[in-house]
Amino acid sequence: MNTELLIGRVRWWHLTAMARMETAIFGPEAWSEGLLWSELAAGHDYRAVFDRSAGDRIAGYAGTAFSDTEAWINNIAVDGGYRRRGVATMLMDDLLARARAGGAKSVFLEVAVDNVPAQRLYDGYGFYGIGVRKNYYQHTGTDAAVMRMDL
Repeated sequence: MNTELLIGRVRWWHLTAMARMETAIFGPEAWSEGLLWSELAAGHDYRAVFDRSAGDRIAGYAGTAFSDTEAWINNIAVDGGYRRRGVATMLMDDLLARARAGGAKSVFLEVAVDNVPAQRLYDGYGFYGIGVRKNYYQHTGTDAAVMRMDL
Protein backbone atom coordinates (compact mmCIF):
# COMPACT_ATOMS: atom_id res chain seq x y z
CA MET A 1 0.00 0.00 0.00
CA ASN A 2 1.39 3.39 -0.98
CA THR A 3 0.79 5.88 1.79
CA GLU A 4 1.54 9.52 2.30
CA LEU A 5 1.73 10.01 6.05
CA LEU A 6 1.67 13.54 7.45
CA ILE A 7 1.44 14.74 11.04
CA GLY A 8 -1.01 17.45 12.05
CA ARG A 9 -3.10 18.87 14.83
CA VAL A 10 -6.20 17.01 16.00
CA ARG A 11 -9.48 18.90 15.64
CA TRP A 12 -12.87 18.14 17.15
CA TRP A 13 -14.08 16.43 13.97
CA HIS A 14 -11.36 13.77 14.38
CA LEU A 15 -12.57 12.63 17.81
CA THR A 16 -15.19 10.11 16.66
CA ALA A 17 -12.61 8.20 14.59
CA MET A 18 -10.12 8.42 17.47
CA ALA A 19 -12.66 7.02 19.93
CA ARG A 20 -13.33 4.10 17.58
CA MET A 21 -9.59 3.47 17.36
CA GLU A 22 -9.32 3.64 21.17
CA THR A 23 -11.97 0.94 21.52
CA ALA A 24 -10.35 -1.29 18.91
CA ILE A 25 -6.91 -0.99 20.54
CA PHE A 26 -7.59 -0.67 24.26
CA GLY A 27 -10.94 -2.43 24.71
CA PRO A 28 -12.45 -1.76 28.15
CA GLU A 29 -9.66 0.72 29.00
CA ALA A 30 -10.43 2.91 25.96
CA TRP A 31 -10.96 6.61 26.40
CA SER A 32 -14.44 7.72 25.37
CA GLU A 33 -15.15 10.40 22.81
CA GLY A 34 -16.31 12.59 25.71
CA LEU A 35 -13.00 12.17 27.51
CA LEU A 36 -11.11 13.01 24.33
CA TRP A 37 -13.29 16.13 23.99
CA SER A 38 -12.38 17.14 27.54
CA GLU A 39 -8.69 16.70 26.73
CA LEU A 40 -8.97 19.15 23.83
CA ALA A 41 -11.08 21.54 25.90
CA ALA A 42 -8.42 21.51 28.64
CA GLY A 43 -5.88 22.68 26.07
CA HIS A 44 -3.91 19.46 25.87
CA ASP A 45 -2.06 19.10 22.61
CA TYR A 46 -3.17 16.25 20.37
CA ARG A 47 -1.42 15.40 17.14
CA ALA A 48 -2.34 12.75 14.59
CA VAL A 49 -0.65 11.06 11.70
CA PHE A 50 -2.96 11.28 8.70
CA ASP A 51 -2.80 9.03 5.66
CA ARG A 52 -3.33 11.47 2.79
CA SER A 53 -3.63 8.61 0.29
CA ALA A 54 -6.63 7.21 2.24
CA GLY A 55 -8.69 10.38 2.58
CA ASP A 56 -6.85 11.62 5.68
CA ARG A 57 -7.53 8.44 7.61
CA ILE A 58 -5.98 8.63 11.09
CA ALA A 59 -3.07 6.21 11.31
CA GLY A 60 -2.26 7.13 14.91
CA TYR A 61 -2.38 9.92 17.45
CA ALA A 62 -0.80 11.13 20.66
CA GLY A 63 -1.91 13.52 23.35
CA THR A 64 0.42 15.57 25.50
CA ALA A 65 -0.02 17.94 28.41
CA PHE A 66 2.66 20.58 28.94
CA SER A 67 3.70 22.67 31.91
CA ASP A 68 6.64 25.04 32.25
CA THR A 69 9.22 22.30 32.82
CA GLU A 70 7.38 19.00 32.22
CA ALA A 71 5.45 17.21 29.51
CA TRP A 72 3.13 14.24 30.07
CA ILE A 73 2.23 11.84 27.29
CA ASN A 74 -1.45 11.24 28.03
CA ASN A 75 -1.95 8.61 25.35
CA ILE A 76 -0.51 7.29 22.15
CA ALA A 77 -2.23 4.91 19.76
CA VAL A 78 -1.49 3.46 16.34
CA ASP A 79 -4.13 1.80 14.18
CA GLY A 80 -3.41 -1.91 13.69
CA GLY A 81 -3.12 -1.50 9.91
CA TYR A 82 -0.34 1.07 10.32
CA ARG A 83 1.86 -0.65 12.89
CA ARG A 84 5.54 -1.11 12.09
CA ARG A 85 5.42 1.72 9.55
CA GLY A 86 7.03 4.42 11.70
CA VAL A 87 3.82 6.07 12.90
CA ALA A 88 4.70 5.84 16.59
CA THR A 89 8.17 7.18 15.81
CA MET A 90 6.66 10.14 13.94
CA LEU A 91 4.44 10.91 16.92
CA MET A 92 7.23 10.53 19.49
CA ASP A 93 9.68 12.64 17.48
CA ASP A 94 7.07 15.37 17.09
CA LEU A 95 5.98 15.50 20.71
CA LEU A 96 9.56 15.41 22.03
CA ALA A 97 10.55 18.24 19.67
CA ARG A 98 7.60 20.31 20.87
CA ALA A 99 8.45 19.53 24.51
CA ARG A 100 12.03 20.69 24.00
CA ALA A 101 10.90 23.82 22.14
CA GLY A 102 8.50 24.61 24.97
CA GLY A 103 11.27 24.40 27.57
CA ALA A 104 10.33 21.08 29.16
CA LYS A 105 13.14 19.44 31.10
CA SER A 106 11.42 16.05 31.53
CA VAL A 107 8.73 13.94 29.84
CA PHE A 108 6.61 11.43 31.77
CA LEU A 109 4.21 8.67 30.79
CA GLU A 110 2.41 5.62 32.13
CA VAL A 111 2.35 2.37 30.20
CA ALA A 112 0.74 -0.97 31.00
CA VAL A 113 3.35 -3.32 32.48
CA ASP A 114 2.31 -5.99 29.96
CA ASN A 115 2.65 -3.69 26.92
CA VAL A 116 6.16 -4.79 25.94
CA PRO A 117 6.19 -3.27 22.41
CA ALA A 118 5.37 0.19 23.80
CA GLN A 119 7.96 -0.17 26.54
CA ARG A 120 10.60 -1.06 23.91
CA LEU A 121 9.68 2.07 21.96
CA TYR A 122 10.01 4.25 25.07
CA ASP A 123 13.27 2.56 26.12
CA GLY A 124 14.69 3.41 22.71
CA TYR A 125 14.03 7.08 23.35
CA GLY A 126 15.77 7.00 26.72
CA PHE A 127 12.77 6.69 29.02
CA TYR A 128 13.44 4.86 32.27
CA GLY A 129 11.18 3.46 34.97
CA ILE A 130 10.58 5.52 38.09
CA GLY A 131 7.70 3.61 39.68
CA VAL A 132 4.59 1.51 39.34
CA ARG A 133 0.94 2.51 39.77
CA LYS A 134 -0.87 -0.57 41.07
CA ASN A 135 -4.20 -1.40 39.38
CA TYR A 136 -3.91 1.76 37.29
CA TYR A 137 -6.04 0.33 34.50
CA GLN A 138 -9.24 -0.14 36.47
CA HIS A 139 -11.20 -2.44 34.15
CA THR A 140 -8.42 -4.99 33.88
CA GLY A 141 -6.54 -4.37 37.14
CA THR A 142 -3.30 -4.01 35.19
CA ASP A 143 -0.45 -2.07 36.76
CA ALA A 144 1.20 0.84 34.96
CA ALA A 145 4.91 1.50 34.81
CA VAL A 146 5.67 5.19 35.27
CA MET A 147 8.49 6.28 33.00
CA ARG A 148 10.54 9.45 32.67
CA MET A 149 12.85 10.90 30.07
CA ASP A 150 15.19 13.79 30.78
CA LEU A 151 15.55 16.23 27.89
